[in-house]
Amino acid sequence: MTALASAALVLPLLGAAPGPAPVQADTGLQGAFAAAAREYRVPESVLLGVAYLQSRWDTHGGAPSVTGGYGPMHLTDARTALARSTGHHGEHGEDARGDESRPARTPEPVLPSAGEELPERLTTLRQAARLSGLPAERLRSDPAANIRGGAALLAEAQRERGAAPGGDAADWYGAVAAFSGAEDRATATAYADEVFSVLRSGEARTTDSGVRVVLAPQPSAVADASQTAGLGLRESGAKGSVECPRTVSCEWLPAPYEEFGEGDYGNHDKADRPRSARIDSIVIHDTEATWDTTLALVQDPEYVSWHYSLRSTDGHIAQHLRTKDVGWHAGNWYTNAKSIGLEHEGFLADPDAWYTEAMYRTSARLVSHLAKKYGIPLDRQHILGHDTVPGTTPATIPGMHTDPGPYWDWQHYFALLGAPLKASAGKNAELVTIAPEYRKNRPEFTGCEKAGEPCAPHGSSAVRVYTEPREDAPLVQDIGLRPDGSPSTIDVNDLGSRVSAGQSYAVAERRGEWTAIWYLGQKAWFKNPRKAPMAVPASGRVLTPRPGLAEVPVYGRAYPEKEAYPAGVTPQEIVPLPYRIAAGQRYATGGQVPGEYYSAPTFDTSGHTVVRGKLRYYEIQYGHRVGYVRADDVVVRTARR
Repeated sequence: MTALASAALVLPLLGAAPGPAPVQADTGLQGAFAAAAREYRVPESVLLGVAYLQSRWDTHGGAPSVTGGYGPMHLTDARTALARSTGHHGEHGEDARGDESRPARTPEPVLPSAGEELPERLTTLRQAARLSGLPAERLRSDPAANIRGGAALLAEAQRERGAAPGGDAADWYGAVAAFSGAEDRATATAYADEVFSVLRSGEARTTDSGVRVVLAPQPSAVADASQTAGLGLRESGAKGSVECPRTVSCEWLPAPYEEFGEGDYGNHDKADRPRSARIDSIVIHDTEATWDTTLALVQDPEYVSWHYSLRSTDGHIAQHLRTKDVGWHAGNWYTNAKSIGLEHEGFLADPDAWYTEAMYRTSARLVSHLAKKYGIPLDRQHILGHDTVPGTTPATIPGMHTDPGPYWDWQHYFALLGAPLKASAGKNAELVTIAPEYRKNRPEFTGCEKAGEPCAPHGSSAVRVYTEPREDAPLVQDIGLRPDGSPSTIDVNDLGSRVSAGQSYAVAERRGEWTAIWYLGQKAWFKNPRKAPMAVPASGRVLTPRPGLAEVPVYGRAYPEKEAYPAGVTPQEIVPLPYRIAAGQRYATGGQVPGEYYSAPTFDTSGHTVVRGKLRYYEIQYGHRVGYVRADDVVVRTARR
C-alpha cells in the first residue's frame, strides 16, 4: 500500500494535530457529531454518512466488531482480538466436506501469531489517538471521543490528498474513499459511492443506546470518482471474470484444484451447476481469521473452500470458486452440492461482536444478485446460516458449526435483501415468523470469553424457547445435540433452545403473552407480548404426518433410494437423525426437493455424476436447524391465515 493509498490510515503527522481538548458535556450522539465536525472542519453530513456505513451509529456498549473495530466510527484496534483467534474451519472437528464416501476433511485450527503484522485498516484507532491526542482506551469506550477520532482521520485524509478541510460534502469523496483503507481503486470507489448514496437519501434511526440520530438528505452530494485518481491506489483487474453485481468491488482469487498424495485432492469439486444440479441455497459463514489469513487458507489445496470471502472494513469481495463448482464449507455434502458459500471476515474468538454496515450491504447485494440468477427464494430455509445446516448423521450433530451466531442481524439483512420480515397473515395465523427488534432484544448469553461467564448485553436475532410458558421453566432439550439427556444451556454456541429472526414455525398454542411452536418434536414456548412482539403472523405451507402414521423420521440430507445408483457408484445410506415428527404436529416447509446425490469421489471428473431417484423430500424448519422429511410420509397444505 502506498502512502497516498493509505492516507486515512497511515496518517503521517504533516502538521500539528489538534490538541486534546476536553470532550464537551454529553449533548447526545447527534451533538457529538456536530461538535466533532466543527472541530475538524469535516462536513457533518460526511461524518454522519461514514459512521452510518461503519456502524449505523451504534455504540455496541464498547464491544468490538468482528475485526476489532470500536464505536460509531469503527476505529480498529485488532491486536488483542487476533491473539485469541482459532480459525473457523478448524473448530469442533466438523468435516467441512461432509461426504462419508471420502475421508473427512477436518483442517487443523489456524493459530495466528500474536506478532503478526496487521494491515493499517485494522489499526486505525492508534492512528486516531495520535491525531486527536485522546487516549486509545477513551476512543474505544467513549462514543463522543470515538467520533472525534474518526473526524481527525477524515480531516487528515483530506489534507493528504492536497485539499483543505472544510467546504461542501461533494469535496470529500476522495477522503471518504481513503478512509475505507482499501488498497485498490475499485474497492475505495465502491465504498465512497455507498457513503454518498447514504448522504443523498438521508437516514434516521434510533441507535442501540436508545438515542435518535438524523442525517438529512443531501441532494447536492454528487459522487466524484475522479477524486480517487491521486490516492495512489492500485487498479484492480479481473472484473470481467467474477460473478458479482456491478455495484460491488470484486476480484478473482481462485482456490486450487490439485491432486496430492494417494489419490487425495483439494480443495473443492468440479461440477456443472445448475445444468447438473440446481443451486437452491446460500450459506452465510464468518471466517474467524484475518482477511490475509482467510485468502491464504482458501488458496491452500489441503484446506477447504468456499465461493466468496467478504472483508469487514470496506465490504470488498474476493471470489474463489465458480458458482458452478462445489465448495467444501457447510459440513453437509448434500448442502454443499446445492449451495453457494459466503465467508464474512471476522476473527474474534468470542462471538459477542458486531458486523459493519459496509459488509452487510455488500453481502446483501451479492446474495440478491445470486438469488435472482439462480431462482433462490429469499427466506431462512434457503438463505442459511452455517448454524442452520443440519448434521448428516446422529454422530455429526454435536460438531456442527454455530456461526454466524446470535449477533448477526438477520432482520436488517433481509431488509437490505429487499425481503423484510413483516406480517403476511392475520393475528391468529397458523404460522409465525420470528422477528424480534434487534436493538431491544438482548437475551442473556454466557461463554463469549470464558465458559459460564455472562456475555456483555447485546442486540440479538435470537429468541429463547422454554418447555412451559414461563421464564423460569426448563429450556427445550435437543436430543441430537445432547444424546446423554443433559439440559440445554444459555451458552452462546448452544443452539438447542433458541429460534432466530426470519425462521418460520407452526403455532401449537397461544396463552396470554406466550406463544408455543412445534420445535424439535415438542411444544416450545417463547414470550411474545403484543407491545413488543418476538414474532409476526406469516403465510406459507405446513406439513404433518400422513393419516395412519404415529410419527415420521427427520433426515439431515435428501438422498435417493439405493436402487437409483448406477453401477460403479456406491449407494449412500439414508440415515435418519434422532428426531421425529409425531402425529398432529406441524412444521413450516421450504418446499419439495428431489432425492439427489452428487458422486464426485476422485480428482478425475470423468466419473462424476448426479444421482436422482424416485424419492422426494420436503425441507422443514425443525429446530434451530433445518431438516428433511420424505414426501410420502407427510401431507402438505396451505397454512391457515
